[in-house]
Amino acid sequence: MLSAVTLPTMAIRVTIVPGDGIGPEVIGAARRAIEATGVRIEWDRREVGAGAFARTGEPLPSATLDSIRANRVALKGPVETPPASGVRSLNLALRRTLDLYANVRPCRLYGGVPSLYDAVDVLVVRENTEGMYTGIELEMGTRAVEELIGFIAATTGAVVPSDSGISVKEITEHGSERIARFAFGYARANGRAKVTASHKANIMKFSDGLFLEVVRRVAQEYPEIDFEDRIIDALCMQLVQAPERFDVLVLPNMYGDLVAELCAGMIGGAAVAPGGHFGGSDGRDLAVFEATHGTVPRLAGVNRANPVGATLSGAMMLRHLGETVAADTLETAVAEVLRDGNDVTPDLRAPDDDRPTVGTAEMTDAVIARL
Repeated sequence: MLSAVTLPTMAIRVTIVPGDGIGPEVIGAARRAIEATGVRIEWDRREVGAGAFARTGEPLPSATLDSIRANRVALKGPVETPPASGVRSLNLALRRTLDLYANVRPCRLYGGVPSLYDAVDVLVVRENTEGMYTGIELEMGTRAVEELIGFIAATTGAVVPSDSGISVKEITEHGSERIARFAFGYARANGRAKVTASHKANIMKFSDGLFLEVVRRVAQEYPEIDFEDRIIDALCMQLVQAPERFDVLVLPNMYGDLVAELCAGMIGGAAVAPGGHFGGSDGRDLAVFEATHGTVPRLAGVNRANPVGATLSGAMMLRHLGETVAADTLETAVAEVLRDGNDVTPDLRAPDDDRPTVGTAEMTDAVIARL
């Protein structure tokens, strides 16, 4: 209950980025729910995305980056990357600029959410800055591609077809070590029993092989936590068959992206899946929390967006800030609303459930009423 929450002596300053599409609605809902826990937050509102680009000419304003660096924590909505901005992906740019190298995606099935499974509780830890998402690409037919093809032939003897587009996969020892330490440290701090590393080291011996070698080395420093590894295709099959066999997963960037979405599908979809991005020397210096869904323009402004992912991301943020009681209270309230099933948005209804649904604001009201 709210009476159990210990109020801080002064407000905690947090950057808040409403974003685009349904972002302002779901982040607004999360903000209301967080404030209702009694934790005092001083919100520093900033912009990122298509709206920011239209108003300022900057899709990722330097003032927003400065705010996150100063406040050390942010709650962010989904953003759209404007094609005219010249930026490949604003989300990737934000993570790389702030070196938010660890993405944590808790995938927990709450009672009342339609799913093919009875129980899922998997924590995906994804490396966030390397791998196939570095943005190093060479376009087919360019001089750069021709030179690279020639270099590959000269140094390895391999023949790359001339009509190839090429993307570079970069995995470093440093990046692998810090995401491994983050995963095992997070597992230890949160009472998790096992870490599974996933890879394709049987084929990509010098990239995924390096990742696996480093994670194995770090695992030896955490003898109380069980460790295993799985080839990525086998992991996906086994997750679908028996998700209860897994606890914490640590993966390179692209694999982590795909596996996190697979796990989100098991718990009701991306709309109920929270997430956090962490950076700094120990992975705790900077943190940006956001739901894992997109901007969903067709639902913007019509009070139909599911606020669960953003609100649970807010609970993750409170836990990160040391407000554990408030975080637990908020997560419990969300779980009770989902389990009860009366005050939920349309996407949380099973096909054979003909009970009326509610909107974003009304579902948030129901969560607040249980705090």
